[in-house]
Amino acid sequence: MYPELDTPALVIDLDAVRANIMEMAKTAARHGVRLRPHIKTHKMPELARMQLDAGAGGITCAKLGEAEVMADAGIDDILLAFPVWGEPKLRRLAALRERARVRVSLDSPEVAAGLGRLGGPPVEVLVEVDTGQHRLGRPTADLVAEIAAVPGVEVVGLLTLAGHAYHARTPAELVETARREGADLVATAELCARDGIELREISVGSTPTARHAAGVAGVTEIRPGTYIFNDTAMIRLGVATEQTAAARVLATVIARPTPERVVFDAGTKCLTSDGSGTPDWIRAVGLPYLHMEFLNEEHAVAHLEPGHHDELPVGTRAQLIPSHACSAVNLFDLAYGVENGQVTTELRVAARGAVR
Repeated sequence: MYPELDTPALVIDLDAVRANIMEMAKTAARHGVRLRPHIKTHKMPELARMQLDAGAGGITCAKLGEAEVMADAGIDDILLAFPVWGEPKLRRLAALRERARVRVSLDSPEVAAGLGRLGGPPVEVLVEVDTGQHRLGRPTADLVAEIAAVPGVEVVGLLTLAGHAYHARTPAELVETARREGADLVATAELCARDGIELREISVGSTPTARHAAGVAGVTEIRPGTYIFNDTAMIRLGVATEQTAAARVLATVIARPTPERVVFDAGTKCLTSDGSGTPDWIRAVGLPYLHMEFLNEEHAVAHLEPGHHDELPVGTRAQLIPSHACSAVNLFDLAYGVENGQVTTELRVAARGAVR
């Protein structure tokens, strides 16, 4: 299995990537909404360009560093879905606006005031609404009016992320979370309209909810990110399969201390500890009888079901699907693109570590 690669290595199935990109692009087109994928999952300009070429209307970034990398690659329509605070970041944002259209999300007049001091055309902002995750977002109708009154900014819409959808226990619960994500945002926009503030963008996100929230009347934009690679969390939620999980960590069995125990050469520094302890939180492709027990920094320890103890001797290679693709990809400098089972290209994780 990819003998030319030393392990551990990040392997990207480009055939699956293309299929995932096209499936979400068709979903957005079918519902008549803009697709603005979040690039924090892959952090690679080449893959962002693939998404744009397939019909995406722009990209979403979490941090200025990611946005700068994407702008360096010629991508010029960016939503920065994170409040920008502090003079160093404001200076960088001002420079970024000279070469790209940049919108910013926020949930406070304090952040809006900083943006308003940048000069030049008003900064387009989307006010974040809490639709159940309880991360960012505040009581919104009055907040929108307060932010709209700040000189130098223009409130163009509302934004939310239904991150709590990751905890859905049934498909029906996931669908209802997605419906509420879109409907609550649309209802908030209607309240703002009654106050004389017309909002043209209703932006929802998350891979688990995007396919359903896109169909809510009034939604204009979806911002899924993980869908390009998927991971075991998406498999658990029923929105992905082992076949559509495109990002895998190629690892080698380095020890068989007992008949049932298997130890790989990839730990938390490759696979991330996110989701630790959840059943099948890390999966080995094509090996349903292998179950991950725990990770240390450099080791992945799994056990084999009875009847399979003679399998996977030392030196065996396996592809491990991480629990959280976004975090795992950020642990590597380089990924290897494979097509039809062959390594065909190298991809630099250009925005790796761009946390500022």
